[in-house]
Order: sequence, then structure tokens, then C-alpha cells
Amino acid sequence: MPQLRDEDLTDALAAAIEGDPRGFAVLWRALHPPLLRYLQVVCGDFAEDVASETWLQVSRDLSGFRGGAVAFRVWLFRIARHRGIDENRRAWRRHEEAYESVDQLCTARVERDVAADVVELDDTDRAVRLIATLPREQAEAVMLRVVAGLDVAGTARVLGKRSGAVRVATMRGLRRLADHPQVLAHRDQDGEDGS
Repeated sequence: MPQLRDEDLTDALAAAIEGDPRGFAVLWRALHPPLLRYLQVVCGDFAEDVASETWLQVSRDLSGFRGGAVAFRVWLFRIARHRGIDENRRAWRRHEEAYESVDQLCTARVERDVAADVVELDDTDRAVRLIATLPREQAEAVMLRVVAGLDVAGTARVLGKRSGAVRVATMRGLRRLADHPQVLAHRDQDGEDGS
């Protein structure tokens, strides 16, 4: 589904607030892909679980939401960010828990995730992984500004930062990406192909 502009989401948002599942479905289809990409940077392998938790909270609290489509996007990504931070804390605590025995680790069966293998081949996923190598503040700013399409003010509200800090983090992140060896190699390859 092509990305809908905030103006196009206004009717769907109003319908969803009134409890119309079709309105909610339009919001989900339009906003879930950028939300998921953002969460892949924030909480990695747990992105799908956190996205589900985010949409669940949105569905519970939507009837009390007041504001337009832009405010909804900001609200959605704020919920996602907080859920992602919570998941990272839980993951850190799980990491600290000791295994009962080393034998459990040795006998654990590792299975390939074919879906994950396919996703790894996708250019979008590669870009998200590349953005995830940035310092967290820069990665979040780039994801929210460039991938999720939020403006500077909305991104600042999601991150709890000033607009100037968001501009600087985004600019630094994009500069770092421009100088990344994978980006430079891709640029060189495109230059050779285009000659």
C-alpha cells in the first residue's frame, strides 16, 4: 500500500475513534510498516512483538484520543518508543539470568528462520540494519524523520528532545550513513553500472 499523507488519514482516524474497524484497518495498513521499521532499530528482534503491543495499546486507548492525523502519528510512535524501551529493559534482565546448565545450551536446537532469511535479502531491511549501526539518538531521529515521515516537531515530541537536537541528530546520522563503507561501495557500484 502506498504511503498515505496525514491529510488522507483524517477520515480513517475519525472513523477509528468512533469504533469503526475499517478506519482502524486503514491506519494500521498505512502506519504499521514504518512503525515496524522504526522498532527494528529501537529493539531489534523484538520489533514485531513490540509493534503488536503498541497497536493493542492504541486500540484500547483510541476512543480517548484527541487530535488530528499528525498528532496521531506522534502518539503512535511515542507509544512504540516507550514499549521498545520497556522491551529492551526486559531483554537486559533476561540476559542477566543464568542458565541452569551449560548442557542446555549445547543441546538447544537452532532452526533457520526462512522468513528472516528472505527479509535479509530485502533492500529496506538492509537499510534499516545500516541505520541501526548509528548511535541510538541518531538512529531514532533518522528513522522517525526519514522512514516514518514525521516532521521535526513531531519527532522531538516522540523523543522528548528539542527540535534543534533532532535536526542535529538527523543531520549527523545522515552524514555518517553517507560515509558508511556499504553506502560508498553501493555508490561506486552504481557509478560503474551507469557508465
